[in-house]
Amino acid sequence: MTEMITADLVDLDLSAGTKEAAARSLAERMVALGRVTDLDGFLADVAAREAQMPTGLDGGIGIPHCRSAHVTEPTLAFGRSATGIDFGAPDGPADLIFLIAAPAGADDAHLTILSSLARQLMDDDFKAALRAATDAGAAASLIRGDTPPPEPEPEDTPEDSAAVAADDAPFRIVAVTSCPTGIAHTYMAAESLENTGRDTDGVELVVETQGSSGFTRLDPAVIAAADGVIFAHDVPVREKDRFAGKPTVDVGVKAGINRPAELIAELREKAARGETTAPTSSTPVDNSGEPSDGYATKLRKWLMSGVSYMVPFVAAGGLLIAISFALGGYKIANTDVQSVVDAFNWGSMHSWAALMYWTGQAAFAFLVPVLAGFIAYGMADRPGLVPGFVAGSIAVTINAGFLGGLVGGLIAGALVMAIQRVKVPDVLRGIMPVVVIPLVSSALVGFLMFAVVGQPIAWVQTRLTDWLGSLSGSNAIILGVVLGVMMASDLGGPLNKVAYAFAVGGLANPNDGSLKVMAAVMAAGMVPPLAMALATAVRPKLFTKTEQENGKAAWVLGASFITEGAIPFAAADPFRVIVPSIVGGGVTGALSMLFDATLRAPHGGIFVVPLIGNAWLYLVAIAVGTCVTAALTVLLKSVRKQSADARPESVKAPSPTVTAPTSEAAQPAQV
Repeated sequence: MTEMITADLVDLDLSAGTKEAAARSLAERMVALGRVTDLDGFLADVAAREAQMPTGLDGGIGIPHCRSAHVTEPTLAFGRSATGIDFGAPDGPADLIFLIAAPAGADDAHLTILSSLARQLMDDDFKAALRAATDAGAAASLIRGDTPPPEPEPEDTPEDSAAVAADDAPFRIVAVTSCPTGIAHTYMAAESLENTGRDTDGVELVVETQGSSGFTRLDPAVIAAADGVIFAHDVPVREKDRFAGKPTVDVGVKAGINRPAELIAELREKAARGETTAPTSSTPVDNSGEPSDGYATKLRKWLMSGVSYMVPFVAAGGLLIAISFALGGYKIANTDVQSVVDAFNWGSMHSWAALMYWTGQAAFAFLVPVLAGFIAYGMADRPGLVPGFVAGSIAVTINAGFLGGLVGGLIAGALVMAIQRVKVPDVLRGIMPVVVIPLVSSALVGFLMFAVVGQPIAWVQTRLTDWLGSLSGSNAIILGVVLGVMMASDLGGPLNKVAYAFAVGGLANPNDGSLKVMAAVMAAGMVPPLAMALATAVRPKLFTKTEQENGKAAWVLGASFITEGAIPFAAADPFRVIVPSIVGGGVTGALSMLFDATLRAPHGGIFVVPLIGNAWLYLVAIAVGTCVTAALTVLLKSVRKQSADARPESVKAPSPTVTAPTSEAAQPAQV
C-alpha cells in the first residue's frame, strides 16, 4: 500500500457535485503523478464499471474502481466531500470517496492489497478517523496502515441473554462472495459477514472470496460440517455443487455488505424448517439473485440462459451451412448424407460442400434441445439439464420446434424445482441429483410433452411458420419495423436477443418468410455501430478523442453484425445515440422487408453477402438506416453543443466518455 497512495492523491476538500466530476477530480491527480496515461480513457473504464452496478455503500462510502489499460501501476486516490455525492447507496450520498485504479494485468499481490482496503472500510473507527483528519499526509498514512485508527473506549454494556447454551454446538455457516470486478465488493461483503458472524452468539462463519486474483477453496471438511450456506454474489459461484444439499441463502453481493445479520437469521430459519434445497442458479445470465426480483425478471433470465447457450450452436451450424452454399450452391442441400460417408472425395469441392452442409445440420439439430436444456439449467441448476434436453428432443420429434423448446425447458425446470422441495430421508440425498431427479423429471416431462402440451404447441408452431411464409406487403414491413426497433433499442440487451431468437427460431423450419425475418434482424443489428462510425468520421469535433478511436473499431464491429459496438457511445450519451439508433433500425428493417431480402445464415454481416437474396438492395437498406441514424446523432449532438456553448463558463462541467468495455465489464458479443 506504501506506493499506492501519497498525500498528493488525497483531497480533503473535494468540491465535486456528481460522481463523474468526483472521479475526474481524483483521476487528474493520478494523471499528474504519471499513474494514469489517458484521462478520458480511464474515466470511460470507470464509467463502464459504474454502469454494471453502483459503487455506493452504506455508511457514506463511494468506491468507484476499475481495471484499465490506461493505468501504469495500482493506485488509490481519496477524496472527502463536505456536501456528499450520490454514488447510489441506499442510505444516501457518500462523503468518503475512494478511487481505485488497477492495471489491466494487475497481479495477485496488488489485488490482495486492494482487497485489504475494502476490508478496512468496514471498520467504523477507520472511517471516523478519516472524517476527522485535517492533513492530507495523515489521511494517506492512515489509509496505508502506517497510523492505526484510535481504539474506542470500552463501554460497559449489559450482557445479552444467551441464545445458545454454552455446551451447545455452534451454528456453522460457510459463505461465498464475488462481484464482477473482484476487487472491492467481494472482500467488503466477506468482511461484513465475518464481523457479523463473530458478533452473533452461537455462530461460526467462514468465507470463500472468489475475487479477480483467484480463490482458495474452503476445506471440504469445513463445508461438510456446515449447517448452511450464504451466497452473496453478482457473478456465478464457481464449483457451486460443493455446497449442494444444504440450507442456502442466495443474494447479490450488496446484500452481504448491507444486511449480513438478516442473511444469517434467514439461514437459521431455513435450517430450523429443514429446508435443504440445493442452489438453483449458476448461469451467466442469472447472477444477481436479489430477493426483489419479480417473476417476470426471473422468467427473462431463464429464457436468456437458454438463448445464450444456444447461440454458439446457431452460429456454428448456420455459418457451416452458409459456407456449404457458397462452395456448392443451394443444390447441395439435396445431397444424401450417406454419400458423404461412403464416397468422400478429398479433391472434390462438391464433397467438401456436402461435408460442411451436413456438419452444419448436425450442429443445428442441437438448437432446440440446447435451448430447452439450458432454460431448465437456469431454473434448477445441473439437475435440470437431463429433463430439459429430453423436453427439447421431444419438441423436435413432434415438430413443436422453437416454441416447443421454450415451453419444454420451462416445464422441465419447474418440475425439478418442485422435486427439489420435497423432503427426503438423509440416506437418499446422495442419489437425488444423479438418479431420482433425472428419472422422475424426465418421465414427467415425456408424459407432458407427448400427451398434454406437445401437440397444441406443434399446432401453434405450424401456424406461425405458415404465417411467416405468407408475409407480404404492409404486414411484412410492419414486422420489419418492429424487429428493427427491437434490435437497435438496447444494443445487445434482452429486446435485441428476443428479436434475434425469434429470427433464429424461424431458421429451424426455413421458408421465404422466415428468411426475410432473419435478413431484417441482421441488417438492423448492423446499423447502430456503423452509424456511430460514420458520425465520428463526418463530424469528429462532436466526439472526444477516445470516441473517435472507438468509431474506427465500430466500422468492423458493425460490418460483422456485433451490435454491442455502439455501447461505448450509448453509455456516454444515451439519448443522442439510442433514439437515433431506434429510428435507423426501424427504417432498415422496413426496407429489408420491402426489398424482399432473404438470408439463410444466422450471422456473418457483410461476410455472408453472397448468401443474401437481393443483396444489392439489402446493402442499400443498411446504408439508408446507417445514414439516418448518423444524421440524427449529429443533429442532436450539435444542438447540445450549441446549448453548452451558450451557457456561462462557470456552469459547464466536463463529462467522461465511455470506451469499449474492459475485460471486467465487457458483455458477450451479439451473435
